[in-house]
Amino acid sequence: MPLKGGLIRTLFLILAALNHTQKATGKRLEDTVQDWKHYKQECDLKMAQDPASEEMVCTRNFDSYACWPDGRLNTTVRVRCPWYLPWYETVQHRSVLRQCGPDGHWVMDNLSRPWRDHSACEFNPDYFLSQEETGWILDRFRVMYTVGYSLSLTALVLAFTILLAFRKLRCTRNYIHLNLFASFILRAASILARDGLLRSRYSRGIQDQGDLSVLLSDRAVAVCQAAQALTQYCVAANYYWLLVEGLYLHNLLLVAVFSQRSYYLAYMTIGWGTPILFVIPWVIVKHLYENTHCWVQNQNMAFWWIIRSPILFAILVNFFIFIRIVIILVSKMKAKQMGSTDYKFR
Repeated sequence: MPLKGGLIRTLFLILAALNHTQKATGKRLEDTVQDWKHYKQECDLKMAQDPASEEMVCTRNFDSYACWPDGRLNTTVRVRCPWYLPWYETVQHRSVLRQCGPDGHWVMDNLSRPWRDHSACEFNPDYFLSQEETGWILDRFRVMYTVGYSLSLTALVLAFTILLAFRKLRCTRNYIHLNLFASFILRAASILARDGLLRSRYSRGIQDQGDLSVLLSDRAVAVCQAAQALTQYCVAANYYWLLVEGLYLHNLLLVAVFSQRSYYLAYMTIGWGTPILFVIPWVIVKHLYENTHCWVQNQNMAFWWIIRSPILFAILVNFFIFIRIVIILVSKMKAKQMGSTDYKFR
C-alpha cells in the first residue's frame, strides 16, 4: 500500500474520532503523522529481520494501521494497539485482530479489503477528559496574547503614522524609532497571521479523505513553514532593532564627532540584515533534519539554538550598553558637563 495513501486513510480514521471532541489540534495531528511514519519504519525493519516461515502462512505486512506478523492458518492473529494513536495510553493493553484463512490469505471483508477488528483500539473518551482542562487553559492564554498583540499592533500603526505624517519629526533618531516600530508591527502581524493559519489548518472540519489530503498536501505544508520562518525573522529583527537603539544612544553620548546619517546605513544593516544570517541556516537545517510540517515543535534543541543564541547575544550586548550609558551619564552629571536642558540628558 502506498505510503501517502495509507497515511491518509489511517489519519482519516483517527481524525474521525478526534472530531467528536472538537479538539483536533495542530500539535496532535503533527505528532500523529510523525509517529505513524516511525511506526511504519519500525514495522518494515522488523519484517525484514524476522526469519521466514517454512510453513504455509498468511504473509506478514503493514496494513497502514498495525504491523502484522506471519499468521498461522485458520487462526485469529492479535497484535497490540499501535502506539502512534493519540489515545494509546488508554488502550495500550488491548489488541487489534485479523483472521488468517485456510488458504494462506488474510480474510477479506465485504469491500474486498483485509478484514480487521480494531474496535478495542478505537477512540476512548477518557483520554480527552484529562486533556480538556489543559486545552481550556491554553485557549485562554491564546486569547489573552492575541488581544495583547492586536492592541499593540493598533497602537504601533498609529504611532508609525504620526511619525511619518509630521515633517518636523523626521530625523535620524526618529527614523530609527520608525524601524523599531516597524519591527514590532511585523512581529505582531506575523505571529497573528501564523496562529490564524495554524488554526484554520488544523481546526477545520474533516469531512472526507479529500479534506485530509488537502490538509497534508505539500503546498499547505510549504505555506505553513514559510509563515513560521517569516515569524522567526520578524522576532529576530525586533531584538536587533532594540540593539540598534542602544548603539545609537551610546554613540550619541560617547563619540565626539558623530555623524548620524553616516551611521544610518550600518544601523539598517544590523537591524534588518543580521537576522537573515541565522534565520536562513535555521530554515535549511529544519528542512533537512527536522522537516515536521509547520516547524512549530523543536525536538532537537540544538537546532533551536541557531536562532536563540544570536538573540540572546543581542540582549546581552544591549544590557552592557545600558550599563555603560548609565555610567557615562552619571559621570557627566558629576562633572557638570551636561545640563537638564541638554536633549542628550533627557
